[in-house]
Amino acid sequence: MKKKFLLLFLFSFLSGIVGHLIGLTHDQSFILTIFSFSILGILFFWELRLSFLFIGSGLLVLTHSVDIEHFIKFASLDVIFFLIGMMIITSMLKETGVFHWLLVQIMRMKAFDGRKLFITIMLLSATLSAMIGEVTSMIIMMVIILDICDSFKIDPLPLVISSVLTTNIGSASTLLGNPIGILIAMRGGLSFEDFLTHALPVSVIVLLITMFILCVWYRDYIKKISYKLLEHRKDKDFLNSLSIDFNAKVSMAIFAVTIALIAFHKILETLFGIEENNLLIILPIISAGVAMLYRRDKARYYIEHEIEWRSLLFFMFLFAQAGVIQSSGIAQFFAEKLVNIVGNHPGTLSGVILFSSGILSGILDNTVVVASYIPIVKSLNMLHISSNSLWWCVLFGACYGGNITAIGSTANIIALGILEKQKNIKIQFFDWFKIGVIIGISSMLISYFIIILYVIYFNN
Repeated sequence: MKKKFLLLFLFSFLSGIVGHLIGLTHDQSFILTIFSFSILGILFFWELRLSFLFIGSGLLVLTHSVDIEHFIKFASLDVIFFLIGMMIITSMLKETGVFHWLLVQIMRMKAFDGRKLFITIMLLSATLSAMIGEVTSMIIMMVIILDICDSFKIDPLPLVISSVLTTNIGSASTLLGNPIGILIAMRGGLSFEDFLTHALPVSVIVLLITMFILCVWYRDYIKKISYKLLEHRKDKDFLNSLSIDFNAKVSMAIFAVTIALIAFHKILETLFGIEENNLLIILPIISAGVAMLYRRDKARYYIEHEIEWRSLLFFMFLFAQAGVIQSSGIAQFFAEKLVNIVGNHPGTLSGVILFSSGILSGILDNTVVVASYIPIVKSLNMLHISSNSLWWCVLFGACYGGNITAIGSTANIIALGILEKQKNIKIQFFDWFKIGVIIGISSMLISYFIIILYVIYFNN
């Protein structure tokens, strides 16, 4: 513990000193030191991440690096409001058991074997992540996977790893899939439609190739699943015990209407003369209000237990500190350095942004990486360099690179935490890394080549 604290302070001070040596002012070097303290504190002491963000943020205010008014502005409350609304809606949907019911209906099909179960889990993981967000999706999928594995006496680890990998890929396909996607949309001026036309096709291609790799990688495991299904499925009540009630149907209807309205938010904003992305932010809040009116017996429970307040506080203070990096001119400084080193060719910049953000996401939580990269991309735009393709590079790098290690994304951490808590199974670093690095690097390569091939399309 003491060694970690010593390294934390050493690296934080070194970052400020190096920043000053390469041209930052004294004030900028101090801000960089505080920001490094917060980020490295998160890396070294993940369970205490809020402590370091709170301390770092307080120091920035006390030293007049930022005032309270601007700090609150930088906290991205628009993103936080969106997440609160979606968390309430998905919590209502989650408790109905509709996702588990859907999987059981699929498993009841004739000739359902191990390969089909394996593919179904991966497809469902990616789809749920795209629709309701990676955090809620991962919690639901872990319940489903562990239930299936208990029922049919199957080792859960390969299914969990495959589910997490495809969850992260699916989270890049829509604006709803990941908090970083929402943040990128807000700061890059992107709409739900933009994600459908730009991110979704890339993620579908990446998902299909990933599923093929995983089916080959776990081919022996899939054969064992087929044997277990054949041996047990007729004797278990698992396939006949679930049904959906009226509450589930109403919840599905509320969710479907919300998604439809979000999908057409840009058209509705134009039609009614509403400011860009205002409907995108407020629609989930209105739908959450409707959900709590309908399930008024559960309204307090949703607020107190289903909203991830710890995560939201983490996002708020992290985004606020990233905003200080932008307003202080530090991001502009590094953007200019980046252009001086690699040039302003879109293909080269795209590659640098995508792969660096991806590799860093394998080391840090991808939310931290995106919060750090957004000010740089915005600064590149101020230098009259088109940032359209760069926003997608940050998204793909962070989501796909998060697959490289077990700590690369929130979904990874949640899944492994549940696995350890409920099954006392701990995954070793290389057990994850040897497949995670294959999926992560191949996904980034595929997305990079697509961006290069369609760079004109991505900039329209």
